[in-house]
Amino acid sequence: MLASLITSKTRVKLLIKFFLNPENKSYLRQIANEFDESTNSVRLELNRLAEANILNVKSDGRTKLYQANNKHPLFGGIREIVSKTIGLDRLVEDLVSRLGDLEFAFISGDYAKGMDSGLIDLVLVGNVDKDQAEKLALKIEKIIKRKIRLLILDSEEFASLQNRFLSENILPVWGEIPQ
Repeated sequence: MLASLITSKTRVKLLIKFFLNPENKSYLRQIANEFDESTNSVRLELNRLAEANILNVKSDGRTKLYQANNKHPLFGGIREIVSKTIGLDRLVEDLVSRLGDLEFAFISGDYAKGMDSGLIDLVLVGNVDKDQAEKLALKIEKIIKRKIRLLILDSEEFASLQNRFLSENILPVWGEIPQ
């Protein structure tokens, strides 16, 4: 969907990277390596987004650090479009309404880092019907055209793994994650 509105594939990747998880900060070479693209094509799109104030740029010596500008008037709209493109809005609505006693949910892995790898690592914590969650994930996969890898934990299991998850990038999608 986003690719049909924005013809630059690099710009689409940048919007996903920075607006899926706005805390992401990256350097030009880091992004070029991640996208497997030339630094010139990435630099061109970074400059365009920075000139439009969609991205903040902070100088760090001779390099520049890029991050989403959460003060930009279009920040919320861009973030919503990116979430809808990925299918996260649909995923969360369906999960919450159908799964029972869900305490909180978050995404880890590539999507939490802002990379659209096609695989969404979704962690559900609570008293959740595993069979129903897996059936629902299969249905949603067809709609959003991405693979969903579920990890379902009860509160005690999450407590034992909490430090591992909180040391990684995570993207909360529902409820409040205990710190």
